[in-house]
Amino acid sequence: MTFWIFAGGLTVLALAAMLWPLLRPKKQTAMRSSYDVQIYKDQLKEVEADLARGTLTEAEAKASRTEVSRRLLAAADAEAHESSSGNAPKGASRALAITVSLAMLAGGFGLYQQLGVQGMPDFPLEDRISSRPSQEVAEKAAAQDGTGLPDIVQADPKHLELVQQLQDVLKDRPDDLRGHQMLADNLAQLGKYAEARVAQDDVMRILGDEATAADYAAHAEIMIVAADWYVSPAAEEALAHAFQIDPSNQLARYYAGVLMIQRQDYAQTYSLWNGLLQEGPADAPWISVIESQIEAVAAEAGITPSALAGPSADQVNAAGDMTDEERNDMVRGMVAQLSERLANEGGSAEEWARLIRAYGVLGETAKASAIWNEAQVIFADNADDIAVLLEAARDAEVSAR
Repeated sequence: MTFWIFAGGLTVLALAAMLWPLLRPKKQTAMRSSYDVQIYKDQLKEVEADLARGTLTEAEAKASRTEVSRRLLAAADAEAHESSSGNAPKGASRALAITVSLAMLAGGFGLYQQLGVQGMPDFPLEDRISSRPSQEVAEKAAAQDGTGLPDIVQADPKHLELVQQLQDVLKDRPDDLRGHQMLADNLAQLGKYAEARVAQDDVMRILGDEATAADYAAHAEIMIVAADWYVSPAAEEALAHAFQIDPSNQLARYYAGVLMIQRQDYAQTYSLWNGLLQEGPADAPWISVIESQIEAVAAEAGITPSALAGPSADQVNAAGDMTDEERNDMVRGMVAQLSERLANEGGSAEEWARLIRAYGVLGETAKASAIWNEAQVIFADNADDIAVLLEAARDAEVSAR
């Protein structure tokens, strides 16, 4: 009922806006010549006023009167012969108003009968999310656009033959869990990610309620890769299942960060990925990817991280068993890595400032001074960056120029 009241109110307002010009009281339309007559009369008054003020001589005033009077007579003659445009007949206006009203009501109701569903509630957020492209549509689009990951060009013919044999065998063994797992792995190794995703679908079907967080995370991964790093609703659902079973699953957390980038929630991505960096291990496949993107993610989120590549949990635990000399060596190694990265790849003013402070803490004032001098040249055109660097130079007790 609320819908019909709301729709009726909008219809009344729309009709009022459309019909008012047709039904409003009519006014006599002024003729152009009447305006001209009034203008020339005013000009005659201005001539007399200028003559009285002395801005016109008598001869000039006489000439102006003659010219304006001639135009006034011509305008008065035109006024006498000009007819008013008048207004449309009332009957015609009312007939047009009725026609417009009926057309609008009938058209709106007919359109609703075709497109609308009476009693349908508003879509909740989860249903709107589900309106995103499906996994199959995303895979097809990636294949058509040529943006998806290509199949491996030079595959081993024997490998291809074995995979084909495995596919033929599994046609008669649809519930062979190990067989479908092997098929999914081998198709992924060949770069046939869309086919691997189909095989992984079978794996999840066979596992059913016995699927683990690792299974769901792997399922999400192959879907995301097959769709050219697009997180479809199906992949998102797989990630949700993984988190329900094990919120600490690292693979699921990494791809949840990819999903948050898709939603432009960069702060959440930074939180997820920074946690993975801290946990390690350093040889985890997602670590290098995160390290290459974490700065951009932090910038999008408006975050100034205190340490974009801080020590992992394993490194922190190991440091507890080190001697003072060993810990200093570890710190020097990390500082050297930061210095090498800034020298080769560059970085933000905050990172250069952190390196200056690090050398200051280590007592290597000469290196801190050299970094400060180099940073001044790099960021010479940005006063805010220079201020950040200057503060770091003072903290490191470097003589600032």
